[in-house]
Amino acid sequence: MRASLAVVAPHVAELAVYFYDILFARYPQVRDLFPAELDVQRERLVRGLLRIVELVDDPANLVAFCSRLGRGHRKFGTQSAHYPAVGECLLQALSHYAGPAWSPEAAAAWHRAYTAAASVMAGAAEEDARHRPAVWHAHIVEHVHRGSGIAEITVQPQLPYPFVAGQYVSIETPWAPRLWRHYSPAHAPRPNSQLTFHIRAVPGGAVSNALVHHARPGDPVRLGPPEGDMVLRPTAKRDLLFVAGGTGLAPMRALIEQAAREGIGNGQEVSLFIGARTADELYGLDDMLRMSQRYHWLRVRAAVSNERIVGLEGTLPEVLAEFGPWYRHEAYLCGPPQMLGEAVHALRRHGVPPHHIHYDPWDVPVLTAPLGPPPSEEETDEL
Repeated sequence: MRASLAVVAPHVAELAVYFYDILFARYPQVRDLFPAELDVQRERLVRGLLRIVELVDDPANLVAFCSRLGRGHRKFGTQSAHYPAVGECLLQALSHYAGPAWSPEAAAAWHRAYTAAASVMAGAAEEDARHRPAVWHAHIVEHVHRGSGIAEITVQPQLPYPFVAGQYVSIETPWAPRLWRHYSPAHAPRPNSQLTFHIRAVPGGAVSNALVHHARPGDPVRLGPPEGDMVLRPTAKRDLLFVAGGTGLAPMRALIEQAAREGIGNGQEVSLFIGARTADELYGLDDMLRMSQRYHWLRVRAAVSNERIVGLEGTLPEVLAEFGPWYRHEAYLCGPPQMLGEAVHALRRHGVPPHHIHYDPWDVPVLTAPLGPPPSEEETDEL
């Protein structure tokens, strides 16, 4: 499998186009499962294939990955009957671009691997369907502009929506059908199941711009199931560090609210660092300062990277280094990819073990998130 994939690697973009062309030609009934524009979908197909091949010698994590895919595909309307059609066209596309490298052995290996992966995906989807819906229908009940292209949007699901503080939710809007984007609730679970999201309009982003600039109370949306592993760990003796860039403040706020509900131990401290490029983009700071007045254990600091403001100037990694050390803290991070990478590097450089740094991958978490379970407190003490 790896040898044949290496042959087609220089042609993966064309392979993805070819795959969808023959899939829709042979099975036009599946076209409605996909968005009108397929550029992003093609790239995700390639990344999914690469990860399956990467895990082919790691059965436990391959099963975990395929199970996650199977559960996640339910919101697209994927049925078990679709898997054979996809497999047929996928193997046809691979053989087309592999040329002479597509031996009977390679074909048999890919067929076995795809059949096994599809079986796990279908089984995980069927099991998931026994416990929860594929999507939650909801409508917008409040829409407030916060400036700098950010809106605070509250939705009301028709059915109870269980989630854990720190998780994220995929949202589909009527303005961009079959395009799902991830956003994090800015609070711990509420009794009425309402969810409030902080959403920034991204240049060219069909979903974010629709939600920020066009959505109004009463408009419908659909929610996928909650996902993500950035939830509070049962580490009662450790102080907590939260690092937020931009709308990454939303899950940090939810985690702090959850920490307050669970009760912070005696002498335990919680530090929140909020970063932005300019002071105008430093949204949510006043809200968090008010929260720090309610909770004596919460300390809030801000950092602005592209403006000279006394007391606020600097990037998040620079400010983190200034106020450390953090090696005794459990750290939670969310923000743009560059900030996230730099903050993780800064914490590692200052002695924070990797198993005490928590964040969900940016981009498409289902394709990139770690698969193994987080270590227990006893295990981390041994690392």
